[in-house]
Amino acid sequence: MSRDLRKYASQTNVQLIAGALVLLFVVGLGLIAWIYGPGAALMGLLCLLGAMVPVGLIALSLFGLDAIVKRINKD
Repeated sequence: MSRDLRKYASQTNVQLIAGALVLLFVVGLGLIAWIYGPGAALMGLLCLLGAMVPVGLIALSLFGLDAIVKRINKD
């Protein structure tokens, strides 16, 4: 059994982000649909997806910069 703490931390971060997104979309949209109806839940989904576009673009650019820096610094 290896003790790669960086890999463990990376896996934990991915799991936390995935759990937060599941809670946001499933529970959040479920509550909106339950309280206000399916039309409002659809609008909430569109708003959440619209909010995820800039977040995704920022994350994509950071991962790209990370890959470039790792390629340049191949010590």
